Amino acid sequence: MPVAKKPSTKTNKAAGRAKKTVVAEPVRIKARKPAAPVTKGNRKPLQGKWPPDAKRVAAVLRGLADLYPKAECELVHKNAFELLCATILSAQCTDERVNKVTPQLFTTFPDAAAMAAAPPPVVEDIIKTTGFFRQKTKSLVNTATLLMNGFGGEVPRTVEELLTLKGVARKTSNVVLGTAYGIAVGVVVDTHVQRLALRMALTRNITPEKIEQDLMAIVPQNQWIDLSHRLIWHGRRQCFARKPACETCPLVPHCPSAFQEN
Repeated sequence: MPVAKKPSTKTNKAAGRAKKTVVAEPVRIKARKPAAPVTKGNRKPLQGKWPPDAKRVAAVLRGLADLYPKAECELVHKNAFELLCATILSAQCTDERVNKVTPQLFTTFPDAAAMAAAPPPVVEDIIKTTGFFRQKTKSLVNTATLLMNGFGGEVPRTVEELLTLKGVARKTSNVVLGTAYGIAVGVVVDTHVQRLALRMALTRNITPEKIEQDLMAIVPQNQWIDLSHRLIWHGRRQCFARKPACETCPLVPHCPSAFQEN
């Protein structure tokens, strides 16, 4: 019986080499983390030197003055007490909405004495559409009570005294002192002022308290009150939170954020 021949070593080696397949290592691409949406909490001020160029700041102030020479507080009021109440109601609410409820509120409770004695359910019913109406009712009634007990029913004229009132913080005290009494002790920083100060690189911070300090440092004190009104007006009429109207804004030459947020 014939004996089968063993395959040659060369053939075996060649077959082994033929079976081996070189697999290329996959190219690993590191996925980019999606950019977080810009919000009040994570928005960063534009990078640049501090303080900002004085000529640019002056140009912004002139531009705002030309645009809004008669800018004023848009909360309708007749006196400091009404303004104080309206400002408390404006928290998390538009001035337009506040102005719809205050005529009835002030007709029913025209002064601190009447508001201090107001039945909370009646106040709640009047201001319900402004939101957070139960807490705001407590603030209104308690503030009026404090005015009667500590200030003879009159709205005080100092920050320190205003801050002792229920529902009154730094912004509210600046509104009342600046608008009702013409006393410039600070800059009102609401959502519009905060947004525009960041866009125009007039601040190096993102919190209202620190933005106020930055604005006070670069703007003359005699312009603090007007600055707040004009920035608020510009924010409501031109530099909107979404899709600012840069194409028609006269301040574009002085704004580092122009056309970047449309």
